[in-house]
Amino acid sequence: MTVVWINGAFGAGKTATARELIELIPNSTLFDPEVVGGALTHLLPPKRLAEVGDFQDLPIWRRLVIDTAAALLTELGGTLVVPMTLLRQEYRDEIFGGLAARRITVQHLVLAPAETILRERIAGREIPPDLPDGEIRVRQRSYDHIEPYRTALASWLTADAHLVDTSALTPYETAVRIAEAVAAGAVPACDIVQTPEPTAETVAAGVLLFDDQDRVLLVDPTYKPGWEFPGGVVEPGEAPARAGMREVAEETGIELDDVPRLLVVDWEQPVPPGYGGLRLLFDGGRLDAAEAGRLLLPGPELREWRFVSEEEAAELLPPVRYERLRWALRARERGAALYLEAGIPVG
Repeated sequence: MTVVWINGAFGAGKTATARELIELIPNSTLFDPEVVGGALTHLLPPKRLAEVGDFQDLPIWRRLVIDTAAALLTELGGTLVVPMTLLRQEYRDEIFGGLAARRITVQHLVLAPAETILRERIAGREIPPDLPDGEIRVRQRSYDHIEPYRTALASWLTADAHLVDTSALTPYETAVRIAEAVAAGAVPACDIVQTPEPTAETVAAGVLLFDDQDRVLLVDPTYKPGWEFPGGVVEPGEAPARAGMREVAEETGIELDDVPRLLVVDWEQPVPPGYGGLRLLFDGGRLDAAEAGRLLLPGPELREWRFVSEEEAAELLPPVRYERLRWALRARERGAALYLEAGIPVG
Protein backbone atom coordinates (compact mmCIF):
# COMPACT_ATOMS: atom_id res chain seq x y z
CA MET A 1 0.00 0.00 0.00
CA THR A 2 1.35 3.37 -1.04
CA VAL A 3 0.58 7.04 -0.49
CA VAL A 4 1.77 9.63 -3.00
CA TRP A 5 1.73 12.82 -0.92
CA ILE A 6 1.72 16.03 -2.99
CA ASN A 7 2.99 18.88 -0.82
CA GLY A 8 3.58 22.54 -1.60
CA ALA A 9 2.38 26.03 -0.82
CA PHE A 10 -1.26 27.03 -1.02
CA GLY A 11 -2.00 27.81 -4.65
CA ALA A 12 0.73 25.55 -6.06
CA GLY A 13 -1.85 23.42 -7.88
CA LYS A 14 -1.80 20.32 -5.68
CA THR A 15 -5.47 19.37 -5.96
CA ALA A 16 -5.70 19.99 -9.71
CA THR A 17 -2.55 17.92 -10.22
CA ALA A 18 -3.87 15.13 -8.00
CA ARG A 19 -7.08 14.89 -10.04
CA GLU A 20 -5.00 14.43 -13.18
CA LEU A 21 -2.60 12.02 -11.48
CA ILE A 22 -5.22 9.44 -10.49
CA GLU A 23 -5.93 9.01 -14.21
CA LEU A 24 -2.26 8.20 -14.82
CA ILE A 25 -1.41 5.89 -11.90
CA PRO A 26 -3.26 2.56 -12.14
CA ASN A 27 -5.58 1.64 -9.25
CA SER A 28 -5.17 5.00 -7.54
CA THR A 29 -7.67 6.99 -5.47
CA LEU A 30 -7.81 10.67 -4.52
CA PHE A 31 -7.98 11.49 -0.80
CA ASP A 32 -8.15 15.18 0.12
CA PRO A 33 -7.59 15.70 3.89
CA GLU A 34 -9.54 18.96 3.62
CA VAL A 35 -12.60 16.68 3.77
CA VAL A 36 -11.54 15.64 7.27
CA GLY A 37 -11.20 19.28 8.28
CA GLY A 38 -14.67 20.01 6.94
CA ALA A 39 -16.12 17.10 8.91
CA LEU A 40 -14.60 18.45 12.14
CA THR A 41 -16.78 21.56 11.85
CA HIS A 42 -19.73 19.22 12.48
CA LEU A 43 -17.99 17.06 15.11
CA LEU A 44 -16.26 19.54 17.41
CA PRO A 45 -17.82 22.33 19.47
CA PRO A 46 -17.31 25.83 18.03
CA LYS A 47 -15.32 26.78 21.15
CA ARG A 48 -12.71 24.10 20.40
CA LEU A 49 -12.51 25.07 16.73
CA ALA A 50 -11.98 28.71 17.71
CA GLU A 51 -8.92 27.75 19.78
CA VAL A 52 -6.85 26.93 16.68
CA GLY A 53 -6.10 28.88 13.56
CA ASP A 54 -5.76 25.82 11.34
CA PHE A 55 -7.26 22.32 11.30
CA GLN A 56 -3.74 20.90 11.24
CA ASP A 57 -3.18 22.18 14.78
CA LEU A 58 -5.89 19.80 16.03
CA PRO A 59 -4.44 16.42 17.09
CA ILE A 60 -7.74 14.81 16.08
CA TRP A 61 -7.29 16.05 12.50
CA ARG A 62 -3.83 14.53 12.21
CA ARG A 63 -4.99 11.21 13.65
CA LEU A 64 -8.08 11.09 11.44
CA VAL A 65 -5.95 11.76 8.35
CA ILE A 66 -3.79 8.75 9.25
CA ASP A 67 -6.74 6.51 10.10
CA THR A 68 -8.78 7.54 7.06
CA ALA A 69 -5.88 7.01 4.65
CA ALA A 70 -5.20 3.58 6.16
CA ALA A 71 -8.88 2.64 6.01
CA LEU A 72 -9.19 3.72 2.37
CA LEU A 73 -6.15 1.66 1.39
CA THR A 74 -7.47 -1.34 3.28
CA GLU A 75 -10.78 -0.99 1.48
CA LEU A 76 -9.49 -0.18 -2.00
CA GLY A 77 -5.82 -1.16 -2.12
CA GLY A 78 -3.49 0.36 -4.68
CA THR A 79 -2.22 3.93 -4.33
CA LEU A 80 -3.68 6.88 -2.48
CA VAL A 81 -2.94 10.32 -3.95
CA VAL A 82 -3.04 12.96 -1.21
CA PRO A 83 -2.80 16.68 -2.06
CA MET A 84 -2.06 18.48 1.21
CA THR A 85 0.21 21.26 2.39
CA LEU A 86 2.40 20.25 5.35
CA LEU A 87 4.75 23.01 6.47
CA ARG A 88 5.45 21.94 10.07
CA GLN A 89 8.05 19.21 10.36
CA GLU A 90 6.53 17.69 13.49
CA TYR A 91 3.18 17.30 11.73
CA ARG A 92 4.86 15.71 8.71
CA ASP A 93 6.71 13.30 11.00
CA GLU A 94 3.58 12.44 12.98
CA ILE A 95 1.43 11.74 9.90
CA PHE A 96 4.06 9.96 7.84
CA GLY A 97 5.21 8.05 10.93
CA GLY A 98 1.63 6.97 11.64
CA LEU A 99 1.29 5.71 8.08
CA ALA A 100 4.65 3.93 8.29
CA ALA A 101 3.49 2.24 11.50
CA ARG A 102 0.68 0.72 9.43
CA ARG A 103 3.24 -0.46 6.86
CA ILE A 104 2.11 2.16 4.34
CA THR A 105 4.86 3.54 2.11
CA VAL A 106 4.83 7.31 1.61
CA GLN A 107 6.31 8.93 -1.48
CA HIS A 108 6.66 12.65 -0.83
CA LEU A 109 6.62 15.25 -3.61
CA VAL A 110 6.70 19.03 -3.42
CA LEU A 111 5.29 21.25 -6.17
CA ALA A 112 7.70 24.18 -6.24
CA PRO A 113 6.87 26.94 -8.74
CA ALA A 114 8.88 30.16 -8.61
CA GLU A 115 7.45 32.51 -6.00
CA THR A 116 6.47 35.11 -8.58
CA ILE A 117 4.51 32.44 -10.46
CA LEU A 118 2.95 31.25 -7.20
CA ARG A 119 1.74 34.76 -6.35
CA GLU A 120 0.30 35.18 -9.86
CA ARG A 121 -1.60 31.91 -9.50
CA ILE A 122 -3.00 32.91 -6.12
CA ALA A 123 -4.14 36.25 -7.54
CA GLY A 124 -5.85 34.55 -10.48
CA ARG A 125 -7.25 31.60 -8.56
CA GLU A 126 -10.99 31.03 -8.91
CA ILE A 127 -12.62 30.90 -5.49
CA PRO A 128 -16.22 29.71 -5.11
CA PRO A 129 -18.39 32.63 -3.95
CA ASP A 130 -20.22 30.52 -1.36
CA LEU A 131 -17.18 29.80 0.80
CA PRO A 132 -17.90 30.87 4.41
CA ASP A 133 -14.53 32.68 4.77
CA GLY A 134 -15.09 34.81 1.70
CA GLU A 135 -12.83 35.31 -1.29
CA ILE A 136 -10.56 37.97 0.25
CA ARG A 137 -9.78 35.96 3.39
CA VAL A 138 -9.16 32.74 1.45
CA ARG A 139 -6.79 34.50 -0.94
CA GLN A 140 -4.98 36.26 1.92
CA ARG A 141 -4.60 32.94 3.71
CA SER A 142 -2.72 31.64 0.68
CA TYR A 143 -0.43 34.66 0.67
CA ASP A 144 0.18 34.29 4.42
CA HIS A 145 1.47 30.74 3.92
CA ILE A 146 4.18 31.74 1.44
CA GLU A 147 6.65 32.77 4.14
CA PRO A 148 6.26 29.54 6.21
CA TYR A 149 6.57 27.60 2.94
CA ARG A 150 9.77 29.45 2.04
CA THR A 151 11.19 28.74 5.51
CA ALA A 152 10.32 25.04 5.34
CA LEU A 153 11.73 24.77 1.83
CA ALA A 154 15.05 26.20 3.01
CA SER A 155 15.33 23.80 5.94
CA TRP A 156 13.64 20.40 6.28
CA LEU A 157 11.05 20.16 3.50
CA THR A 158 13.38 18.94 0.76
CA ALA A 159 15.16 16.35 2.93
CA ASP A 160 13.00 13.44 1.76
CA ALA A 161 10.85 15.09 -0.92
CA HIS A 162 11.09 14.97 -4.70
CA LEU A 163 10.83 18.55 -6.00
CA VAL A 164 8.89 19.34 -9.15
CA ASP A 165 9.32 22.83 -10.58
CA THR A 166 5.86 23.61 -11.92
CA SER A 167 6.55 27.19 -13.00
CA ALA A 168 5.96 26.39 -16.68
CA LEU A 169 3.76 23.29 -16.28
CA THR A 170 0.01 22.79 -16.40
CA PRO A 171 -1.56 20.46 -13.81
CA TYR A 172 -1.72 17.71 -16.43
CA GLU A 173 1.93 18.17 -17.40
CA THR A 174 2.86 18.12 -13.71
CA ALA A 175 0.88 14.92 -13.20
CA VAL A 176 2.63 13.27 -16.16
CA ARG A 177 6.02 14.21 -14.72
CA ILE A 178 5.05 12.83 -11.30
CA ALA A 179 3.66 9.60 -12.75
CA GLU A 180 6.86 9.06 -14.73
CA ALA A 181 9.05 9.74 -11.68
CA VAL A 182 7.00 7.36 -9.50
CA ALA A 183 7.07 4.62 -12.14
CA ALA A 184 10.84 5.02 -12.64
CA GLY A 185 11.54 4.77 -8.92
CA ALA A 186 12.87 8.34 -8.80
CA VAL A 187 10.65 9.17 -5.80
CA PRO A 188 12.07 7.18 -2.85
CA ALA A 189 9.96 6.08 0.08
CA CYS A 190 10.25 8.37 3.09
CA ASP A 191 12.71 7.02 5.62
CA ILE A 192 10.38 7.31 8.61
CA VAL A 193 10.75 4.82 11.46
CA GLN A 194 8.11 2.09 11.51
CA THR A 195 6.77 1.59 15.02
CA PRO A 196 3.65 -0.58 14.98
CA GLU A 197 0.88 0.72 17.19
CA PRO A 198 0.24 -1.50 20.23
CA THR A 199 -2.75 -3.80 20.25
CA ALA A 200 -2.61 -4.44 24.01
CA GLU A 201 -0.93 -3.06 27.12
CA THR A 202 2.83 -2.82 26.76
CA VAL A 203 5.92 -2.68 28.94
CA ALA A 204 8.33 0.13 28.05
CA ALA A 205 11.75 0.88 29.49
CA GLY A 206 13.36 4.32 29.52
CA VAL A 207 16.85 5.23 30.66
CA LEU A 208 17.81 8.53 32.24
CA LEU A 209 21.25 9.78 31.21
CA PHE A 210 22.84 12.82 32.87
CA ASP A 211 25.56 15.29 31.94
CA ASP A 212 28.19 16.69 34.31
CA GLN A 213 25.66 19.32 35.48
CA ASP A 214 23.11 16.62 36.36
CA ARG A 215 20.82 17.67 33.54
CA VAL A 216 18.80 14.82 32.06
CA LEU A 217 18.86 13.79 28.40
CA LEU A 218 15.61 14.11 26.45
CA VAL A 219 15.04 13.14 22.82
CA ASP A 220 12.48 14.28 20.25
CA PRO A 221 11.18 11.26 18.28
CA THR A 222 10.10 11.69 14.67
CA TYR A 223 7.35 9.09 14.92
CA LYS A 224 5.24 10.70 17.67
CA PRO A 225 4.66 14.20 19.05
CA GLY A 226 6.43 15.39 22.18
CA TRP A 227 9.75 14.84 23.91
CA GLU A 228 10.68 11.56 25.55
CA PHE A 229 13.43 9.70 27.40
CA PRO A 230 15.70 7.36 25.45
CA GLY A 231 14.00 3.96 25.50
CA GLY A 232 11.18 1.99 23.99
CA VAL A 233 8.89 -1.02 24.16
CA VAL A 234 10.27 -4.20 25.71
CA GLU A 235 10.23 -6.99 23.16
CA PRO A 236 8.82 -10.48 24.01
CA GLY A 237 11.32 -12.45 26.07
CA GLU A 238 13.51 -9.38 26.71
CA ALA A 239 14.51 -8.15 30.18
CA PRO A 240 13.29 -4.55 30.70
CA ALA A 241 16.69 -3.17 31.75
CA ARG A 242 18.34 -4.81 28.75
CA ALA A 243 15.64 -3.35 26.50
CA GLY A 244 16.49 0.10 27.83
CA MET A 245 20.19 -0.47 27.17
CA ARG A 246 19.43 -1.64 23.63
CA GLU A 247 17.25 1.37 22.90
CA VAL A 248 19.89 3.78 24.25
CA ALA A 249 22.48 2.26 21.93
CA GLU A 250 20.11 2.34 18.93
CA GLU A 251 18.90 5.89 19.54
CA THR A 252 22.03 7.66 20.77
CA GLY A 253 25.02 5.45 19.96
CA ILE A 254 25.91 5.23 23.68
CA GLU A 255 26.78 1.71 24.87
CA LEU A 256 26.09 1.24 28.58
CA ASP A 257 28.56 -1.14 30.26
CA ASP A 258 26.50 -1.83 33.38
CA VAL A 259 22.85 -2.76 33.83
CA PRO A 260 21.14 0.46 34.95
CA ARG A 261 19.48 0.75 38.36
CA LEU A 262 15.67 0.84 38.55
CA LEU A 263 14.20 4.18 39.63
CA VAL A 264 10.43 3.96 39.08
CA VAL A 265 7.76 1.56 37.92
CA ASP A 266 4.77 3.54 36.66
CA TRP A 267 1.43 2.08 35.63
CA GLU A 268 0.10 4.17 32.75
CA GLN A 269 -3.67 4.15 32.64
CA PRO A 270 -5.20 3.17 29.26
CA VAL A 271 -6.68 6.20 27.50
CA PRO A 272 -8.43 5.14 24.27
CA PRO A 273 -7.20 4.70 21.63
CA GLY A 274 -4.01 4.01 23.65
CA TYR A 275 -3.62 0.87 25.75
CA GLY A 276 -1.28 2.02 28.52
CA GLY A 277 0.81 -0.47 30.49
CA LEU A 278 3.93 -0.48 32.66
CA ARG A 279 6.57 2.20 32.20
CA LEU A 280 9.96 1.69 33.84
CA LEU A 281 12.69 4.29 34.22
CA PHE A 282 16.30 3.31 34.93
CA ASP A 283 19.33 5.33 35.98
CA GLY A 284 21.89 5.18 33.18
CA GLY A 285 24.36 7.32 35.10
CA ARG A 286 26.36 10.39 34.26
CA LEU A 287 28.06 10.87 30.88
CA ASP A 288 31.36 12.67 30.86
CA ALA A 289 32.02 15.40 28.31
CA ALA A 290 33.65 12.98 25.86
CA GLU A 291 30.74 10.53 26.03
CA ALA A 292 28.19 13.33 25.64
CA GLY A 293 30.11 14.55 22.61
CA ARG A 294 29.66 11.15 20.97
CA LEU A 295 25.86 11.30 21.05
CA LEU A 296 24.44 10.39 17.65
CA LEU A 297 20.99 10.81 16.19
CA PRO A 298 19.72 8.25 13.67
CA GLY A 299 17.80 10.48 11.25
CA PRO A 300 14.69 8.34 10.72
CA GLU A 301 14.01 7.92 14.45
CA LEU A 302 15.03 11.04 16.37
CA ARG A 303 14.85 14.68 15.37
CA GLU A 304 16.80 16.27 18.22
CA TRP A 305 18.30 15.74 21.68
CA ARG A 306 19.19 18.02 24.55
CA PHE A 307 20.21 17.96 28.21
CA VAL A 308 17.67 19.84 30.34
CA SER A 309 17.09 20.79 33.95
CA GLU A 310 14.04 19.51 35.82
CA GLU A 311 12.37 22.89 35.30
CA GLU A 312 13.08 22.84 31.56
CA ALA A 313 11.77 19.27 31.33
CA ALA A 314 8.44 20.48 32.72
CA GLU A 315 8.06 22.69 29.63
CA LEU A 316 8.85 19.87 27.18
CA LEU A 317 7.28 16.71 28.57
CA PRO A 318 3.56 15.84 28.74
CA PRO A 319 2.30 16.12 32.35
CA VAL A 320 2.22 12.39 33.20
CA ARG A 321 5.66 11.84 31.66
CA TYR A 322 7.04 14.81 33.59
CA GLU A 323 5.64 13.45 36.86
CA ARG A 324 7.34 10.14 36.08
CA LEU A 325 10.62 11.99 35.63
CA ARG A 326 10.13 14.08 38.75
CA TRP A 327 9.66 11.05 40.96
CA ALA A 328 12.49 9.20 39.22
CA LEU A 329 14.80 12.07 40.19
CA ARG A 330 13.59 11.86 43.80
CA ALA A 331 14.19 8.10 43.76
CA ARG A 332 17.70 8.70 42.43
CA GLU A 333 18.40 11.13 45.28
CA ARG A 334 17.07 8.71 47.92
CA GLY A 335 18.57 5.55 46.48
CA ALA A 336 15.23 3.68 46.58
CA ALA A 337 12.90 2.75 43.71
CA LEU A 338 9.29 3.97 43.70
CA TYR A 339 6.05 2.45 42.46
CA LEU A 340 3.71 4.92 40.68
CA GLU A 341 0.23 4.81 39.23
CA ALA A 342 -0.35 7.41 36.51
CA GLY A 343 2.70 9.32 37.76
CA ILE A 344 1.65 9.34 41.43
CA PRO A 345 3.52 7.34 44.14
CA VAL A 346 1.43 4.61 45.76
CA GLY A 347 2.19 2.58 48.89
